[in-house]
Amino acid sequence: MQGINPIILIWARKQSGFSLGEVAIYFKKEPRFIQDWENGTSSPSFPQLEKLANKYKRPTALFFFPEIPEETLISQSFRTLPKQEVEYIQPHLRHIIRKAKVMQINLSELNNGINPVEKKILNLINIKNKSINEVAKELRLLLDISLETQSTYKKPKLAFKAWRNVLEKYGIFVFKDSFKDEGFSGFCLYDEVFPVIYINNSLPPSRQVFTLFHELAHLLFGIDGIEMLSNNQDYHNKLSETNKKIEVFCNAFSSKFLVPDAAFDQYLDNEVNDTSLEDIAKQFVVSREVILRKFLDNQKITTDFYTKKVRQWKDEYELDKKQNRSQSTGGNPNYTKRAYLGENYMELAFSQYYNNNISIRQLADYLDVKPWRIPTMESLIFEDSSRL
Repeated sequence: MQGINPIILIWARKQSGFSLGEVAIYFKKEPRFIQDWENGTSSPSFPQLEKLANKYKRPTALFFFPEIPEETLISQSFRTLPKQEVEYIQPHLRHIIRKAKVMQINLSELNNGINPVEKKILNLINIKNKSINEVAKELRLLLDISLETQSTYKKPKLAFKAWRNVLEKYGIFVFKDSFKDEGFSGFCLYDEVFPVIYINNSLPPSRQVFTLFHELAHLLFGIDGIEMLSNNQDYHNKLSETNKKIEVFCNAFSSKFLVPDAAFDQYLDNEVNDTSLEDIAKQFVVSREVILRKFLDNQKITTDFYTKKVRQWKDEYELDKKQNRSQSTGGNPNYTKRAYLGENYMELAFSQYYNNNISIRQLADYLDVKPWRIPTMESLIFEDSSRL
């Protein structure tokens, strides 16, 4: 087919994170077949091009562009991530990162370029020359959420919803998605007006809560960030000294905000066992791993004990998830979409529609659904949102 730019074919494949071999398998061809497209000796037919566009999650028209479009590389966005780890980011997560950038554009369009909140966390909290404890205390005072209030959330899923709402009240927009890669917990994209945080919905809600504040710390540094699981020691060893300090700060900040040292001190003489860890975790509505780490930091347990316990919980979680998956009949896509977008974003999009500022087709684009799903999505706004 004439007019296809081979350079765009190469660029789109690499940006999407696919190898020649993976694309060849998708088309049930030899790698040489795809390579011929990319060096210009042959071209895909239009049906093949549409199939390629679907694989790369790109518009078909892109392949006819005369030049590569401007698009920030993942390595440029997440500068704290070692080059070797960037290569591990799978195509699906790469697509979600691109979606996150689209969401920032959506937020700007729906808000006429102005963040609608009066008080913004990123303007009110300056981490320069402050200790982690000082920043954590300052944030809790700003958000005006006491430990007593935090304990009333009862379950991590409800806690996440509460923290999400309060962060959005202060100008941080939070979205969720299934990363289909449990090696990454979440990421954030810094912007002076519309900063966003994305959370991996595939992980337990208690982990999502911790990641939420880990990513907030990245935003307080004024940088994009992406969080790999904390027990990935290879990842931490590859970080530069500066980036290692940032990651240590972000992890400690999340821990000290959710479980302040002063509040945890009363438990330091407790026997560390499954029952005590469960009870303390419920009190702060965090994961058992956060509590276990607090004991480790206070030298009440050994690193070996900590590592074995985390591995045990991970194995138990994987087993439970496998069993639940085999019994699952599938979720409601509309509830899933609401959980991913959040109530506040959905209300924002619908308010623009009700005010005749956007069409129903534009509304569908902002919600990333087909237009026929709009009435059902609308009904979810007025429904009890405890499912979120």
